[in-house]
Amino acid sequence: MPFKKKNKQVDPATPEEVAKLGHKHEVEAAKDKKSSVYDHFHAQEEAKKIADQKKRKKRYAIILSSLVAILLIMYIISMLLTQWGDLTISIGDLYDGKTIMLCENSAFEDGVGVKLNGGVVKNVTNITKSWLPKGLDTEKDGQHNGKNYLAYTFYLKNTGDKDLEYNTSFKVTGVSKSADEAIRFQIYRNGKDNVYAKGTYKDRKTAETDATKFVDNDTICKVEKTPLKAGATDKFTVVAWVEGNDRECVDAIRGGTVRSQMVFDVVPDNPEEAK
Repeated sequence: MPFKKKNKQVDPATPEEVAKLGHKHEVEAAKDKKSSVYDHFHAQEEAKKIADQKKRKKRYAIILSSLVAILLIMYIISMLLTQWGDLTISIGDLYDGKTIMLCENSAFEDGVGVKLNGGVVKNVTNITKSWLPKGLDTEKDGQHNGKNYLAYTFYLKNTGDKDLEYNTSFKVTGVSKSADEAIRFQIYRNGKDNVYAKGTYKDRKTAETDATKFVDNDTICKVEKTPLKAGATDKFTVVAWVEGNDRECVDAIRGGTVRSQMVFDVVPDNPEEAK
């Protein structure tokens, strides 16, 4: 007959033991809570890093977009300058109360000022002088371009009450693809004209056979001390084209551009004023 196990008598816990047991549970609970807080903090840090990365990517995207926009604006401005700035006429220095003004009509009724814009001809091909229509200096005022040439007529008036003299300077202000090597400028003043071109490519001292040589690499022509009485007007017409008979009229200049500017300056009575 098996023996029955005698139940072990368990002594009741003392108050000190109960207190220790409670403290142990509090410590374990605190550890659990600390672990939970750490995990939460770690999750917040990861979320912050992800948010910062997104902000940086967004900032970089904005900067990149801004740079692209700036480059696009610069390109558009460059195109506008190329297309709308090919010929400008302007007034430079004035002295002694003497004044000269510009206008696209001889009556000086509209558009009177110190600067004019002669426009541009797009998609030109080479031609020769004999192909130009007759009477370009009498045909029309203002811009009257043809298919493959630029033509612009304007007037310069002494608007003061004193006789004066003025200087004229006509320069190439911008070139691409060496297009100025084959271009011709025909300038009429009160019906009398002259044609200008760069010197021959191999020998700049030698003029092209059909034109007067440029003054230098950039200066088309200079005319000094042209007299103009008080109230009088001078009429100008500028014509430009790519001369097909020029030896430098080659495929390499196709798509090139030329910008030019004509400036008029009053000559001072006292040379010291010009310094």
